[in-house]
Amino acid sequence: MHIDLTGTRGHRDAIYRQLRAAILDGRIRPGEALPPTRELAQRLAVSRTTVSAAYDRLTAEGFLAGRVGAGTFVTASALTRRPAPSAVSGVRPLPEWDALPSPPAPFAPAPEFDFRPGVPDLTRFPFDTWRRLVTQRLRAGQADLMTYGDPQGLASLRAEIARHIGVSRDVRASADQVVVTAGAQQTTDLVGRVLLRAGDIAAVEDPGYPPPRLVLAARGVRVAPVPVDASGIVVSAIPPGTRLVYVTPSHQYPLGLSMSLERRLELLDWAERTDAVVVEDDYDTEFRYTGRPLEPLHSLDSRGRVVYVGSFSKVLSPALRLGFLIAPPSLVPALVKARYLTDWHAPNVEQAALAAFMAEGGFARHVRRMRKVYRARHELLSGLLAASFADFLTPLPSSAGLHLSATSSSDLSSLVRRARQDGVRLYSLGDFAVGERRHGLVFGYGAVAAERIGPGLARLRALADEGAA
Repeated sequence: MHIDLTGTRGHRDAIYRQLRAAILDGRIRPGEALPPTRELAQRLAVSRTTVSAAYDRLTAEGFLAGRVGAGTFVTASALTRRPAPSAVSGVRPLPEWDALPSPPAPFAPAPEFDFRPGVPDLTRFPFDTWRRLVTQRLRAGQADLMTYGDPQGLASLRAEIARHIGVSRDVRASADQVVVTAGAQQTTDLVGRVLLRAGDIAAVEDPGYPPPRLVLAARGVRVAPVPVDASGIVVSAIPPGTRLVYVTPSHQYPLGLSMSLERRLELLDWAERTDAVVVEDDYDTEFRYTGRPLEPLHSLDSRGRVVYVGSFSKVLSPALRLGFLIAPPSLVPALVKARYLTDWHAPNVEQAALAAFMAEGGFARHVRRMRKVYRARHELLSGLLAASFADFLTPLPSSAGLHLSATSSSDLSSLVRRARQDGVRLYSLGDFAVGERRHGLVFGYGAVAAERIGPGLARLRALADEGAA
């Protein structure tokens, strides 16, 4: 407990005022004990009588209460005496930060029917295996895991990532090209830091995943929305002077479409011709249910124009905050420096546990299990939408991932608001628009159990009928 008596003559009053202020603003909470008068007097080099007099005044005013043989404690009633916060505004951020949306509230009560996109089934996280892997590393006394780590990422994890994406995604890269990140948002920030200056143009899909474009906008980059058609991002609509384009070609977010091979080649030709970089976010390609996967842009790129992005948030858990990027060798040193300057490195213990999980084959087994689970939910959701919502929703073709979308001829924003109020959480396609808003809904099926999909859609149907009446 800090009490400053420097330059004061009335020590009793100074002790009283500072203790009272600490109680009122919550630094000392109701029920907490104050130091004994003798101990505080010794620390402050004042008489015990001075401290006792300050305590007595606070007790008389109802802030403190003494307990025989126990000490002096802050009373519960002191909480009701807390004054309003200061109205002083202090330092203001740059105006562009006021224009950015606030982060979502992750700790809000879970809805009864959770159709949020991009959220995996966390009830099926391999808790026992993960606990064992983390405990083993802590019991082994690996001091190197408890100190500062490599900004590029743990070598063992980078090797496992390179092996995994080489086998499962046909992305050929060495461990030296891998940088472990916190996910797509940080990857976009790192690439933007090393390639873009304020005022440069970056293109994003419209509709598209909001966080990367917000990251770029916060850095003063001019973000240009580019429309998406049935073949993917419309390359001919990318504005002149664009230095970077962010795309989700394997499973477009949020439409769910796959970029055609012709459009992929067209985008790579554009990047070479304009000396630009393509950030390819392959966020949930592990979960493909039908059709043959097309080659990633990275595999088609022979000119070092693609930064490939992956994440473990959709496969395992968002709480791990682990992802990766694969960059051309010419960019890796600068990206590692940028990672070091932002937050230095990812958590070492979690990296080591994930590396062991992948090396043991646990990661591949988990993906196989979850692919079956999500495929069943995908088929169930698709069937129910076709059967019960055909009058105003048209599902878009989707063969992968943790969500599917459906278009509509009318604005469904009010239906989305009423559904959230009634325990059905989902999103409108318009929530992902940059420019022109499309009408429709986005249904995630990772966080909702199969047996809850039917009742959730039934409640949504009832709300839609109620609104149309």
